[in-house]
Amino acid sequence: MKNWAQYLMVLLLVCGINYFGKQSIFAQTKSLDLNEPKDALTAYRKIFCSLTDGKPVIYWWKGQVYSRIPGEKDRHLFNIQGMNIRACGRVTDEDENVGYRLVSREVMLYLDPETNEILSTWSNPWLSREVKVFHVANDPVNGKPRFPDQTKFNGLVENGTVILNFVIPLFYPNALGGDYQNYIGGTYHAMEIFNYFLPASQLMPRTNNAVEQVNISWTRISKWLPWMEMGDRPGVLIFTGAGLRLKSWDDLPLFFQQEIETNYPLFSSPPSLDDERPNQTSWTTFKEYIDRKFIDPQN
Repeated sequence: MKNWAQYLMVLLLVCGINYFGKQSIFAQTKSLDLNEPKDALTAYRKIFCSLTDGKPVIYWWKGQVYSRIPGEKDRHLFNIQGMNIRACGRVTDEDENVGYRLVSREVMLYLDPETNEILSTWSNPWLSREVKVFHVANDPVNGKPRFPDQTKFNGLVENGTVILNFVIPLFYPNALGGDYQNYIGGTYHAMEIFNYFLPASQLMPRTNNAVEQVNISWTRISKWLPWMEMGDRPGVLIFTGAGLRLKSWDDLPLFFQQEIETNYPLFSSPPSLDDERPNQTSWTTFKEYIDRKFIDPQN
């Protein structure tokens, strides 16, 4: 009887260890491990778009643009509102590693700093004349394929909030600058800074396909916009904005929806997942506009 009791106790102990061991393993695997490259890649995809291939996601922001010129008080030149509509899709490399690629389009409108009216012209205070406003309408703005071996989670988790910070220095040949920028200058030089804030409770569970609640801030420091016709005058522009991930198209401000539907209808949906066109920037789209003007001044 004593031997049987001992056997039963050992059996219960082994079963208990096995049960709780499985529970512990399950507890570990049902949440992402951001130190693991595959999980870090999954986390980024959930934040920036969705684990569902081709599902449209919209990020929206609003803010201001200021001038900064040495020896002169900063000026509030414009208000801005922008949106980026994107989707992600699964990709594989030659070694059958699985990753994802993001495709997107974006519009940003320059608004009167007092009335928030969409500007068609702007009175340049340094030129003392009107110039035509050229809003941002970049199509596409696509990412490169991303795979786990390239991925480290660039963020931290504090008090249940995930915080991401991206500082992107930009220095490359200017689309408007010609072939001699290394000799006479004109290289495009800017910096963009993005911050993301989101609840860990939406990011970490493997069962969640996306993080629906994301708040963002954005700062950009750049040269004068080409349509401002400022040439090589000293000074920079400072863009600052804040926004969030929207639940649907209907969450865009009504005037913004109407503006896109009227003047930028393609921007109501993201590009196709297999889009291979070169990316556009404000400078490349403005160059296309200027080149068309040379061919057809009435355009």
